[in-house]
Amino acid sequence: MKPTRFETAIALIDKKNAEDPNTYEVDGLEYAKELLYSQRMTRKLLQFEPNASKALQIAARAQHICRWKIERKEYPMDRVGYLKWRETLKKMHADLTVEILQQVGFDEQFQERVKKIILKKLIKKNEESQTLEDTICLVFLDYYFDEFAVKHNDEKVIDILKKTWVKMSDKGHKAALTIPFSDKSLALVKQAIS
Repeated sequence: MKPTRFETAIALIDKKNAEDPNTYEVDGLEYAKELLYSQRMTRKLLQFEPNASKALQIAARAQHICRWKIERKEYPMDRVGYLKWRETLKKMHADLTVEILQQVGFDEQFQERVKKIILKKLIKKNEESQTLEDTICLVFLDYYFDEFAVKHNDEKVIDILKKTWVKMSDKGHKAALTIPFSDKSLALVKQAIS
């Protein structure tokens, strides 16, 4: 059976992310970092929003596509540099995804919809952009938070948690509180949201 356009798009996104020279170890196995991240995004999205549209599923899978190609150190190491880097990345992720969607024959309207979700336009007003943001936050909290918390002082961790919390919807907050945090992480989360 011939794969659908959706399946082909997902496979092409994975193919690009599999080229990531950076690896991430889980249970003794090495994974291409962004490939693993994108698969976690899909898994978390479908747990959080089982009826997610195909557009949203593609946006979630491609949210970090080829992220390693624009390194943080290419921008000034301050807040402004960080925000500029993030904006440049978002635009690259959106453009690469649109190229893939064109390649597999999705129409312009669908391409625009996916692009808008990845760029997180009108985040609090666009339900799909908000769901993507919630999913990003949930993936961070579930898979990467403990590791992040160990590397930084509690004050910085609490500040990041507060910023993360503000970006999320009420539904996202409820889902976050079901994550099996370590005792230390849970204490930090409680401090941040109190």
